[in-house]
Amino acid sequence: MKNNDQKPEFLFENINYKILLIGIGVIALGFILMSGGGSDDPKVFNEAVFSFRRIRLAPTVVLIGFGITIYSIFKNPKKK
Repeated sequence: MKNNDQKPEFLFENINYKILLIGIGVIALGFILMSGGGSDDPKVFNEAVFSFRRIRLAPTVVLIGFGITIYSIFKNPKKK
């Protein structure tokens, strides 16, 4: 009788999942930065929609977050 006490092998290592969660957090932060700036009255236009935070900073943060998640997928910790 053979003993099959093999440890299940995951596709990624622990560090990959940690980096992935950081990337997802950065993406969420970018979307939080994008939110708001609307007007309560639909007949009144609010210039806050076009602020630096919503037009430049938030999309850049989201793209950086996507870059971090892509890095976490491609990172191969088994190479030495």
